Amino acid sequence: MFRFLLSLRWIGFAIFVIMLAGVCTRLGFWQIHKLDHRLDQNKIVSKHFKADPVPLDSVLSVHDKQVEDDQWTRVTATGTYDVSKQVTVRFATRDAAPGALVVTPLVLDSGAAILIDRGWLATDNNSAKPTDVPPPPTGEVTVQGWLRADNGATGQPITPTDGQVRAISSLGMASHVPYDLYRGYLNLRSQTPPGAEGLAPEPKPELGQGPHFFYALQWWFFALLAVFGWFYFAWIEERDRRKAVALAQHR
Repeated sequence: MFRFLLSLRWIGFAIFVIMLAGVCTRLGFWQIHKLDHRLDQNKIVSKHFKADPVPLDSVLSVHDKQVEDDQWTRVTATGTYDVSKQVTVRFATRDAAPGALVVTPLVLDSGAAILIDRGWLATDNNSAKPTDVPPPPTGEVTVQGWLRADNGATGQPITPTDGQVRAISSLGMASHVPYDLYRGYLNLRSQTPPGAEGLAPEPKPELGQGPHFFYALQWWFFALLAVFGWFYFAWIEERDRRKAVALAQHR
């Protein structure tokens, strides 16, 4: 019985199933690791949201290389908007509606600047540069917002072309401005004095656990399905073999 499982065909099939089940199992644990990372990040975000805003320079220096550990920290900064270096981020949809983000450098007293994501503007669903962008306040402005890390994109998407980009990055903007830029940017939440209406602030991040747990269950189900399938097909072949032998004996 089941001696056919020692054939090269079935041994090869078994090796394939073992490899497939192993990959699916690893992918399941990978999703669990992503879930753990997300839950840890949620704790950090919640902690920052409960804390009072702090001055930008108490969190970040213009010479710092990254802001990953301080993302979502509520910070304040005072300076003057440089509208001449303002850019819009194309194809920034929100609730399936086309739009653009408006990003304006805020030049501080030190001479360095921090990029400010002033908010979202509804636009036509095309690549044309918006012409009706609400202006920021003139003169000295104190802003309060969430500290965010640069988008991980490189090259053309973060390099301003005709005043537009595809992703926000201080690295891409560095050659577009005549002053030093802090790494990352701020999602504007409030400013004094207030600016013109018409820009919708970035919403709070989703703090749920996401789909990772259910994705893990799916991958583990696929692993079990692969193993079950191997035994099922082996049983089917053995059943057919027995039927063939029984028919031959009755002839």
